[in-house]
Amino acid sequence: MRRSDLERSVDSASTGAAVTLEMVAAEAGVSPSTVSRILNGTAKVRESKVRAVEAAISKLRFTPNPVARSLARGRSMSVGIVTQSFGSPFYGEALTAIEQRLMRANYAALFVSGHYREADERRCVDHLLARRVEGIILLNSCLPSLEIVNLARGAPLILTGRSVTAERIHCIDVDSTAGASLATQYLIDQGHRRIAYLAGPADHADAVQRLNGYKTALATARIPFTKKLVAEGDYTAHGGLRGMNELLDAQAEFTAVFAANDETAYGAMLALHRRGIRVPQQVSVIGYDDLPASTFMIPPLTSVHRATAELGEHAAEAIIAMIEDRPVVRRETTPTLAVRDSTRSLHR
Repeated sequence: MRRSDLERSVDSASTGAAVTLEMVAAEAGVSPSTVSRILNGTAKVRESKVRAVEAAISKLRFTPNPVARSLARGRSMSVGIVTQSFGSPFYGEALTAIEQRLMRANYAALFVSGHYREADERRCVDHLLARRVEGIILLNSCLPSLEIVNLARGAPLILTGRSVTAERIHCIDVDSTAGASLATQYLIDQGHRRIAYLAGPADHADAVQRLNGYKTALATARIPFTKKLVAEGDYTAHGGLRGMNELLDAQAEFTAVFAANDETAYGAMLALHRRGIRVPQQVSVIGYDDLPASTFMIPPLTSVHRATAELGEHAAEAIIAMIEDRPVVRRETTPTLAVRDSTRSLHR
């Protein structure tokens, strides 16, 4: 005699095999569509059938597919996050905070990387929208402002590192000028007048802001801006190494270096070490971002503190609020300086 579907469904519960919606329906004596309506809450069903389905679910230890349920309700419960580099410690810290906050709210995080290239970032956004994400977080986007405004018509957006004003866009950490000015002013207060600058990519809004902050502090102190003391980097340690070597090869004279981010500073310190130039005895170095690894550099790196984990958590909280049509709670952050051993005063 052939075993019944009911017997097979009971066995599957005890052996760990997948229990299907059809098996629950057979156990409860209702149609699969009735089970689906009860799970999704999309229609009224007689109380007796609800109790039968609940009993069948309990007996068979059936776990509904959360993705299928959310899609049935017109929700994907997913958020797309466009980073620039998975290998960057700055982005890694922010992404971890974003993922943890989204998980607490039962949202899934879909991560993609734009590689600091506009075309790649555009493909990333298309990829996310095709998967019906309910919102997108753009970390330091390279896309033109008008394109970002148009993108927000398809999904609410959180944008970091720059300001774009439009409906369904919330901007966070929009101006790095103050932090860059703070770093440069600190070096000036330490007696430095020949301050080199290792810049970020010229086409990035936050890199432009940091260059402006450097120039502003020099102008305030009536120190002439010298283009020969500026080398462009790419926010990587390799870029910092290359930029510092360019300055040294050009025989630029400086007593301090402000790097556009900590990774750039790491490369700059290596270049100085290879040339036999001691930090901070001969050249002071200051970075931006205050990454966890900066504490463990030799010497430990002075840096503009940026609350990266808090930035990620705020971005996640903000996109959840926008998706759920709630007001976004704004957080204001003020840059501070983490002073360590890579800088010294010339007044001594």
